[in-house]
Amino acid sequence: MAHDHNTGLAARLRRQESAEGVISTAIAVLIMALIGAAMWAVFSGVFSDSADLIEDQVGELQPLD
Repeated sequence: MAHDHNTGLAARLRRQESAEGVISTAIAVLIMALIGAAMWAVFSGVFSDSADLIEDQVGELQPLD
């Protein structure tokens, strides 16, 4: 009977450890998504500012006679 108890305990511990892996993976995916969103916001802002500066510079060009 002790053998069955130990087998059940080992199986429960394995299930608990596998759940920790799923939770850790979910947290890692969430962090990566937040980093990606922050990177996109920065890129979008830089691209918008650059486009505005280029448009201003092109507007200042004088046509050649």
